Amino acid sequence: MTKKSAYTPTGAGFLVAQLGAHAARVFGERIEPLGISPPHAGILRLIASKMVSNQRDLARTLGMQPSRLVILLDELSRDGFVTRARSATDRRNHELTLTKKGMQMFLKVRKAAAEHEQSLLAALSVDEQIALAAILRKVSDQQGLTTNVHPGYRKI
Repeated sequence: MTKKSAYTPTGAGFLVAQLGAHAARVFGERIEPLGISPPHAGILRLIASKMVSNQRDLARTLGMQPSRLVILLDELSRDGFVTRARSATDRRNHELTLTKKGMQMFLKVRKAAAEHEQSLLAALSVDEQIALAAILRKVSDQQGLTTNVHPGYRKI
């Protein structure tokens, strides 16, 4: 006979999902006046942070099909935020760079994200916010999520 677990659900999983959906919706509303969508904002952040330097690495990091990523990059390029140039070392790759306009947009989005986080976590002290972030990073790592990448990109 197997022993039954004495674990009683806390509702934390539901709360994380509920807050995640709420936070994503409110963030999208917050940056909408800037004329940019959350997927575009995330790509700007990754390029600006130098986490990726070319389309292939960006697609891999986001967990996206390269053909789907091209659509988003075409839009960012059309809006003057990103330039793509053939790699000097590997002609199959396109190097990604933020334009001056792209960097300005990234800085606006970063400011909006900071305000969003401050508003979202207003009920917590600074120490509680730091503790919450550490706990959520631990859970994210345990779940195998890619650091600093929204899992929604996999469904685009």
